[in-house]
Amino acid sequence: MLLKELSALASPLSQGQVEKLKQLTAQLTPVQQAWVSGYLAANANQANADVNLPQADSSPTLTILYGSQTGNGHGIAQSLAEKAQSQGYAVNLSSMGDYNVRQLKQESLLLLVVSTHGEGEAPDDAIELHQFLASKRAPKLEQLHFSVLALGDSSYEFFCQTGKDFDQRLRALGANALTELIECDVDYEEQAQQWQTQVIDAVKPLLQTSSASVVPISQAQSATSQYSKQAPYTAEILVSQKLTGRDSDRDVRHVEIDLADSGIQYQVGDALGIWFSNNPQLVNEVLTSLSLSGDEQVQVKNASMTLRDALLNVKELTQLYPGFIEQWAQLSADNNLLALIEDKVQTRQFMLKHQVVDLIQSSPASTTAQAFVDLLRPLTPRLYSIASSQAEVDTEVHLTVALVEDERQGQARFGGASHFLASATEGQQVKVYVEPNKHFRLPENPDTDVIMIGPGTGVAPFRAFMQQRSVDGASGNNWLFFGNPHFEQDFLYQTEWQQYLKNGELNQLDVAFSRDQADKVYVQHRITEQGAQIWQWLQDGAHLYICGDAERMAKDVHQALIDVAQLHGALSADDAAAYLDTLRADKRYQKDVY
Repeated sequence: MLLKELSALASPLSQGQVEKLKQLTAQLTPVQQAWVSGYLAANANQANADVNLPQADSSPTLTILYGSQTGNGHGIAQSLAEKAQSQGYAVNLSSMGDYNVRQLKQESLLLLVVSTHGEGEAPDDAIELHQFLASKRAPKLEQLHFSVLALGDSSYEFFCQTGKDFDQRLRALGANALTELIECDVDYEEQAQQWQTQVIDAVKPLLQTSSASVVPISQAQSATSQYSKQAPYTAEILVSQKLTGRDSDRDVRHVEIDLADSGIQYQVGDALGIWFSNNPQLVNEVLTSLSLSGDEQVQVKNASMTLRDALLNVKELTQLYPGFIEQWAQLSADNNLLALIEDKVQTRQFMLKHQVVDLIQSSPASTTAQAFVDLLRPLTPRLYSIASSQAEVDTEVHLTVALVEDERQGQARFGGASHFLASATEGQQVKVYVEPNKHFRLPENPDTDVIMIGPGTGVAPFRAFMQQRSVDGASGNNWLFFGNPHFEQDFLYQTEWQQYLKNGELNQLDVAFSRDQADKVYVQHRITEQGAQIWQWLQDGAHLYICGDAERMAKDVHQALIDVAQLHGALSADDAAAYLDTLRADKRYQKDVY
């Protein structure tokens, strides 16, 4: 059988496994392929022989699947798997992206942890399973017992939508719910812990424990860094250097962080989590607006601290959420605010343009220190796409950070993490951890061509890609699309791209500086202009990457690619969309959007 035929057949391999098999065999000589064939045949014969041996236990396997855009879901699923295994249960832990959907009808116990991305969308690794369950191909699942933990952010309109979709669809297919759907906001830890205890108790009557039946979690799945979101590494900032020109209307920084002897490893495509402290000036403004000193003692979970410390290091001040607006509207009895919360669209717009301090100043209310702290959500780290390859920079990690800045009634308002990094001085400490992103990876075969689309700070991971490809001596072609407002002020890493072009490692660079001419030109316009060549690269096996703004850019670029497939591939609109879906399923079309 030819490998190119595998994807079209109902094989027992997942699409990801098929892709890896293709990449492996492409690097082998005919003699090596024959040897591997013999090895696999012998291995399969031994496995078949083992099947006929008496089994110590026929207990069903507990399958745990996670769909995670930022890694939170993976962490919860990993923790649940370890707890289940510690009780002797057979566990199969897998990303939804690596799971063979045809295996679903064989499952009897299924626990799902899934986040919601963007406007109610499934995260990348959950798309295939989500689409399969919603299709006519989905089987009846009367034999299945399941539970869903949904992760989301109540700041968004379609809160926990993907989890709701999975729960509703599984029920519609006849599956039996072990628990009710659990919907978690950004402060999910306590609810997640409760769910883990609840589902382990719920599956006990359906499972028999036996050490002989335990399915080990693979090393790749179980390996965890010494440092994590819950236990970050305290690093030093080496550089926070402005990349944009003095006349630019934006402040974009190149930040270098020293990982020293931490042993932290990352891959290109990964993100760096940044824990930050709120701006002391912002904290003082909040305290003044509330007529509180900051010395008041407050309780946050099981810890006692001053109100000032809580606002500096523990509670979120730069991002509003609907629950705070609703409760503050009632506390302040502000009629305008009370009317606002009745309109979800207007509430969403208000959140995007205001911070906590703006709200408490425009709608004053009297409150105690403890009551105010209880209204606030916990501070959460921000994730930044890593802009360096460790093969190039060794014990450093580089970021490309745009300062989030606005002015409201004469007062400057900044994003929490971006201001922390932009104003950092050499030697300042910052708590960090690596958030792996295995759904944004360079091709395993270095001969593969890559097309990178990264306007603005979306160019960050492609700087890392080029460093890695250069160190590896990759022979595949590299094509970058970059856009920003002005050539002279906003061409991020211009000299580096020019050097890559000069030495032939970057084969093509297409730029779009939107405000350097009368008509605005964006990267999607360049894609349309280069449509014939893009289509040819894709036909020749190129991998396609997009990084940057999810709200508009990624959608516009996606539509431009559909247009390219229609015009140069002679596909209908539906077939063009399906073609891009196939590229995504084959891991040839990957996005890192935010």
